Amino acid sequence: MLKNLLKATVFAVSLSVAGGAFIAPSLAETVYNRGNSADPESLDPHKTSTVYEAHILRDLFEGLVMQDQNAEMIPGAAESWTVSDDGTVYTFKLRSGATWSDGSPVTAEDFVYAFRRLEDPATGAEYASMLYVVKNGEEVNTGKAKPEELGVKAVDDLTFEVTLKSPTPYFLEMLTHQSTYPVNKAAIEKLGDDWIKPGNLVSNGAYTLAEFIPNDHIKLVKNPKFHDAANVKIDVVNYFPTEDRSTAIKRFEAGELDSNDDIPTEQMADLKAKFGDQLRIGPYLGTYYYAIKTDKAPWDNVELRNAISMAIDRDFLAEKVWQNSMIPGYSMVPPGIEGYESAMASFAEKSQIDREDEAKAILEKLGYGPDKPLKMEIRYNTSENHKNTAVAIQEQLKPLGVEVTLINTDTKTHYGLLEQKGDFDVARAGWIADYKDPESFLGISRKASGNNYANYNSPKFEELMDKAAAAGGKPEERLKYLSQAERVLVDDVPNLPLLYYSYKNLISPKLTGFVPNVMDIHPSRFISKE
Repeated sequence: MLKNLLKATVFAVSLSVAGGAFIAPSLAETVYNRGNSADPESLDPHKTSTVYEAHILRDLFEGLVMQDQNAEMIPGAAESWTVSDDGTVYTFKLRSGATWSDGSPVTAEDFVYAFRRLEDPATGAEYASMLYVVKNGEEVNTGKAKPEELGVKAVDDLTFEVTLKSPTPYFLEMLTHQSTYPVNKAAIEKLGDDWIKPGNLVSNGAYTLAEFIPNDHIKLVKNPKFHDAANVKIDVVNYFPTEDRSTAIKRFEAGELDSNDDIPTEQMADLKAKFGDQLRIGPYLGTYYYAIKTDKAPWDNVELRNAISMAIDRDFLAEKVWQNSMIPGYSMVPPGIEGYESAMASFAEKSQIDREDEAKAILEKLGYGPDKPLKMEIRYNTSENHKNTAVAIQEQLKPLGVEVTLINTDTKTHYGLLEQKGDFDVARAGWIADYKDPESFLGISRKASGNNYANYNSPKFEELMDKAAAAGGKPEERLKYLSQAERVLVDDVPNLPLLYYSYKNLISPKLTGFVPNVMDIHPSRFISKE
């Protein structure tokens, strides 16, 4: 009788998870059901680019340095490090006794392999340009040097050394990004692309991969071999893709999700009334923008791009579409980075009526108007918020003789098209700081960046970015060059900044350790649940 009663109890508790997933925790397990806005395109750290993937990879892997619940940098796989007097050589001491989830030791050679793999052109890593600050990084990635010539080496099993081209103030914080995490050479060489599948993926973080059912859930389980396992309170983390925000709200209300990382903003007032302080909104270091295909006619015309940008009423988007949960944006670098002044669009101080008049005049000069409409496609990934934004822009541009059609795909398909440099006119995108530095927002528009969705190519912009990199040891001079580079970028309008982000999290009172921060980073290892 008792045995059957226990079976029934487990079944009843497990059945509460919606979406077709049957996840049966043991009675002793602490399970965190976490809403995540989309499924990952990949769980290979070198083949990812979105925050949806970063949340999961931050649980599975540990880089040289990491971020805590406050998004502050802490030691990771490296317990300490030193920097040469000239700021170009970093020497990391790895944790003694640290192991991969299969029990093999984590060594300096693992990081040598991972850094070389990221830069190897055969990998096709979108974030390869991130390591261009490392000696020979760009040369390796562009095939002008061999991976062995990259400025990294294993001094011994526990000592990893990196040599930079020039001093780079944000280098340590950059290493918190998933693209710099170590990967297991033995697993990759043995299994090829299958190394990231459940049962195959060898990781060194607080959790290991147990299940991955696309469009349903990803199950992570606590890694007993993790060096800080004793302080990890959550035994199981289930990530559920929640592209349909309205459905996610219902699941949260029913207790099927303990948190979700977005909300349908048209329901803002009702959600505030219903959930009170369970709904947390605050500044988030990110820019919501549209990428414009700059190498495709007629979008290769900078006047046309500027006219479209001027015609869009950002105040309306922020106040009506996003219910004041976002801020009107006129620069690629959002406010909030200490010591940096963003370069704003030239029309930012003009009234919306004046902007629209100027935009209309430009369009007429280029031969467009109600009698000869400009046809424009806007692509966006699934979300009520993205749809509502695109529909609002469609209506705003219609009086100027711009016929906008909307194309919606799921997030994986949407970003897959952009990353593969596919055909489009205008596409929704967003950029969240990988590190608190202007370069994080400007570097994505460099010619070599895998995240340069607009295919932007400006010699002047590249020159100023190079000068900023070379001035790494002179902070004021470096920021001056970055600001000048942003001026070129904003005037050329390859990306059309619309809004600055705010985070919008729903958090169950059962959770503790989910601390608000401008990076919206919340590693599961620091969260506990009643």
